[in-house]
Amino acid sequence: MSFLFFVVRRLALLVPTLFGVSVIGFLLTCLLPGNPALVKAGPMATPQYVAEMKHKMGLDQPLHVQYGRYVTGLLHGDLGESSSTGRPVLTDFMQRLPATLELTVASLLLALLLGIPMGVLCAIHRDTVIDHFGRVFSVAGVAMPSFWTGLILIYVFFYLLDIAPAPLGRLAPGISPPVTITGLYTVDSLVGGDWHALESSLAHLALPSLTLAISVMAPLARIVRAGMLEILETDYIKAAWAFGLPRGLVIYGDALGNAIIPMITALGVVFGFLMAGNAVIESVFGWPGIGNYAVKALILKDSAPIQSFVLFVALVCILVNLLVDLLYGLADPRVRTG
Repeated sequence: MSFLFFVVRRLALLVPTLFGVSVIGFLLTCLLPGNPALVKAGPMATPQYVAEMKHKMGLDQPLHVQYGRYVTGLLHGDLGESSSTGRPVLTDFMQRLPATLELTVASLLLALLLGIPMGVLCAIHRDTVIDHFGRVFSVAGVAMPSFWTGLILIYVFFYLLDIAPAPLGRLAPGISPPVTITGLYTVDSLVGGDWHALESSLAHLALPSLTLAISVMAPLARIVRAGMLEILETDYIKAAWAFGLPRGLVIYGDALGNAIIPMITALGVVFGFLMAGNAVIESVFGWPGIGNYAVKALILKDSAPIQSFVLFVALVCILVNLLVDLLYGLADPRVRTG
């Protein structure tokens, strides 16, 4: 099977997957309690005005008609209008998306920086105190809800130690955002030389990114540990020990280089988990991203932002996993025949 056909086959799966996600997201938002027309009309609106607003929004039409209008809007790049903000959802998304991407990327990098060394240490110190601690930490990281971890970090570092800023956004009060280049405050302030904004953005990014990193670094560490244990028992590693090669070169060069290959697949799942998990963490830390936007819309039953958030997260997961499949298809021809 040619690589081109492999790519086309993977891309063809995008259509039914996104269609299924759009149907499920649309139906779930319809089942939510509440009245979007009342949100848009306001709490003091009369029943007659609410009914008029419901008719204007098309909420009195059959579900299949509403879904058809929703899909038609998607095909034209129209995500609908938010009942709570009164603005197009696409405008709100584009304004908040950089904050979510910055938090997601920072969390992923932090998880890799912490998870890979932990996995290596647990492998080379197998069945010791270090290994047992790594196992306990991994189980705790997965078992503890991310919002609980975030609240603990806020209590310790903000309330008790007073070394972290208040969890109220991306910058401290009184500090202007850097000149917009990418929308990522840390990158834009670094490129623009705005050191006050850089310091404040890093300080505000630390706790939420650490909270998300703890929830995903555990499985990454377990993958690295399992891979290291298997590779350390191979003949070529034993031959390297026999030839007297430096310990660091054998462990961090030959062994680790092969042990992290299976992590490519895990990164696709982890990135999707981080995008979806942002909704909770952004609410805890007052982070102005699309996750916080979706949670507020969920409370008000603002259907358009909820549907768009679900569809966007699904699209990101599909594209990231598609990229992982393509990388594996290039590296291993046997994958293309599967």
